[in-house]
Amino acid sequence: MQKQQFKRGIYILPNLFTSMNLFCGYYSILASIQLRFTDAAIAIMIGAVFDLLDGKIARATNTTSRFGIEYDSLADLISFGLAPAILMVLWALEPMGRPGWLAGFLFAACGALRLARFNTGASSGPDFEGLPIPAAAAMNVSVVLLFSRLEIGPEPFRVLLLVMMFGLSFCMVSSFRYKSLKNVPLFKSFTFNRLVCLVLIFVAFAAEPCIILFGGCALYVISGPLLSLVFFFKDGKEMPVDKGV
Repeated sequence: MQKQQFKRGIYILPNLFTSMNLFCGYYSILASIQLRFTDAAIAIMIGAVFDLLDGKIARATNTTSRFGIEYDSLADLISFGLAPAILMVLWALEPMGRPGWLAGFLFAACGALRLARFNTGASSGPDFEGLPIPAAAAMNVSVVLLFSRLEIGPEPFRVLLLVMMFGLSFCMVSSFRYKSLKNVPLFKSFTFNRLVCLVLIFVAFAAEPCIILFGGCALYVISGPLLSLVFFFKDGKEMPVDKGV
């Protein structure tokens, strides 16, 4: 009896983290409506941490379920599709009129299509096909936080931000290859050199988190087209992909 209760508690744990991810998305939308854009951006990043942990915990405790996968996708649509779209529209794109709010809608719609492709697809390799929706959301968030850090407004860069939103939307539904970060062994032993690298990355992030976050997100977004070109011209072979989020 006690063992059954413990097992039931383990299944609750990853879904609890998914619920916290959903809460962060909901809070981000409220903060954006109240024009607290930095708080909205931070809430999305915290949601991304919960999103990473729920999958890691489910796999580490062998409690992965179909319900958890579907619930995670619905939470991701709110936290990484709708919340960043509303954030970018209210922060920078609303004065542009129809093109601005359409860019936000396209981002959310492509995020939904990205998640639907994951739910109906089969994993066939270690990498992603198309930009994962959390990475697309992180790119938007990193821009908002970078502008806040540099104390500049988005007004002179509205056209560039509009193009970025369309570009991210396209990358999510594209066939670009992106390296998967879901298999990073958080619950396994590290070599000493890897541990040192992680400490150095943490120190750099602690020194200038907004700049490091923006640089890392930008490099990851660009890596997809570059990686696809490399494998396109390399012997005409395609890289195996994982149609995941």
